[in-house]
Amino acid sequence: MSDHGRAQAVALFGEKVSRETWARLDRYVELLVKRQEVMNLVAPSTIPTIWQRHVADSLQLLPLAPRANRWIDFGSGAGFPGIVVACALAEKADAKIYLVESIKKKAAFLSDIVAALALPAVVQPERIEDFAKVSPQTFDVVTARAVAPLEKLIGYAIPLLKKGAVGLFPKGQDVEAELTQASKSWKIEAELIQSLTDPRGKIVRVTHASKR
Repeated sequence: MSDHGRAQAVALFGEKVSRETWARLDRYVELLVKRQEVMNLVAPSTIPTIWQRHVADSLQLLPLAPRANRWIDFGSGAGFPGIVVACALAEKADAKIYLVESIKKKAAFLSDIVAALALPAVVQPERIEDFAKVSPQTFDVVTARAVAPLEKLIGYAIPLLKKGAVGLFPKGQDVEAELTQASKSWKIEAELIQSLTDPRGKIVRVTHASKR
């Protein structure tokens, strides 16, 4: 795990991220790396670059929805971006982040992190489609990172998008192809935002979608 990587993340976001948030993120990364020794939370090859590849990649979503307090993260896995967002919003009294993760071991890890860092987050140990369909709640932002192609993500997120949520979906170099494929099934109002951490990556910001 690279201290240089952490320094790059700090340099990238500067004073936009509080000292308290960096302290929470330090502890989160420490706990994740320790748990990684006994279970596969992230690809082992990404551990040396965890600050750039995972933490900074998640932090860049926050400025795209600066007034958002209620976030929901589909397929949270090891907590990217959901736990990172919760670390950043922990000082906001009305913040709440929902972490939807159906794999029990990963959901248990997320619950441990939420408790250890006193984060304003709720772990939902269930399938994405099951939660999205029945949840009566409204959210400001719905996120998903490395979960599914955009066509499928829109299907998962549409009940929440219809209630006013904005979708923030980080994607890699195949984003244009994914958007073209998704547009065959959905009418999508979206913009592509250049990733700060991956020159080939884009963040798909979805403001509206409906079935074709």
